[in-house]
Order: sequence, then structure tokens, then C-alpha cells
Amino acid sequence: MEIYAKGMGYLQLNEAVRACTDNRISIRGCNGQRFIACASSGRQIDVHGVAGNGAGAYMESGVLNVYGNAQDALADTMNGGEVYVFGSCGDAAAYAMRGGEVFVRGDAGYRAGVHMKEYGEHVPALVIGGRAGCFLGEYLAGGIIAVLNLQNSAQALGEEAARGMHGGRIYVRGGINVPLPDCVTARTADKEDMCVLAGYLKKFCAAFGGDAKKLAAEEFTLITPANKASKRLYAGN
Repeated sequence: MEIYAKGMGYLQLNEAVRACTDNRISIRGCNGQRFIACASSGRQIDVHGVAGNGAGAYMESGVLNVYGNAQDALADTMNGGEVYVFGSCGDAAAYAMRGGEVFVRGDAGYRAGVHMKEYGEHVPALVIGGRAGCFLGEYLAGGIIAVLNLQNSAQALGEEAARGMHGGRIYVRGGINVPLPDCVTARTADKEDMCVLAGYLKKFCAAFGGDAKKLAAEEFTLITPANKASKRLYAGN
């Protein structure tokens, strides 16, 4: 089914999406309508234009493709599925994300990946093709964040990256030119570390282009928590 969103409010648009019985929906003329694919399950939703705040929030399964930019709070508290953004995204992408995978071809704004967490086999992943703004991975509790910096910016990360991080992994292609907090350590990723990342690089390149094997052979810096004892502060449920 195809929905032409120009002139529609976000409530009207989302009601039309929920009422549709098709498993694949194409939204054209999107201009910042909020909450597209919120809590969606088992569908492929293709957005042509700009997806507004909260796209993919609470998503359970399926695929959300954004052929343009996404605004703030992309994949907020996402539980599963895959999100592909063919442009850049705003602030607070993947906030409290609990499962699924988010791939952003361009840059991400401030506070991407804040408070991501994992449990059992549910390991969320956020892959950013460009650079990330300040406070990337703040209070990260679990999951994987990768910043590929494919445009070779002089500074792949903004200030205050990994502040309060106590779980998960952050991969950064190349070196890091900003100070990191005492709660983390940074080192060159080894072959075993890159095996964890390889599958996500393959998906990124399959969607947006590029050579995943060549990318995986480049040098990455891996940021991890310095003190594993901090995990005991959090209940295992």
C-alpha cells in the first residue's frame, strides 16, 4: 500500500498506517510527521522524505527504511527489528534501546545510544556511518555502538563520549581525539573484537554500499567499561 503524506497530520498518518492490512507500506511526501512505525511489528515501512521525532519507537520487529533524514528520538526504546536511515538523524537516537538494529548512513546528533541495554540474546546495535555528536553512549549499559566516520572527519566523536558507561561496546573507526572518562578504557580492537562487529558492517554495506571486508580490515578503537564491578549495581531482570 502507498500513502501520500503531504498535508496529513501525524495522527491521521499513523491511523492510516495502523488501519492498513498490508505487510509492506510506502509513505511518500513525508515531512516530519512523528511516531512513524511506533510499536510496529512484522511490517516493512518505507518512508520517503523526513521522518519526524520518535520514528521506530518501541518497534518490536520488521523493517523501517527512511529514504531521507530522521529527526530526534529515532528508535526510542526499540525492542526489535531493523531501521535503516539513508540520511542523517537528530538527537537521542536509540535512547534506551533494548533490542534490534539501527543503521544510519550519515551523522547522528547528540546523545545517541544513551542508556542502551541488553539482556540475554537481546543485544541492540547502533551503527553510524558518519560522526556522532556529544554524549555518545552516555550511561551505556549494554549493546554495540559503532561510529564509522566514513567521511574521515578530524573528530569522529563529540565531547563527553561514554560518560557513565558501565556495559556494552563502542567501536570507532580510527583514533579518538576527545578525552574519555575514567570509567572506560580504550584500545585498538583485535581480530576477536572485529568478529563481533563484522556482521553489522556487512549489513551496513549491503544497505548503503561499500566493501564490508575492507572496512573490517581497517583500524578501530574499542571503548569498554573499565570496572566490571559496576554492573552489580543493576538487577539482572
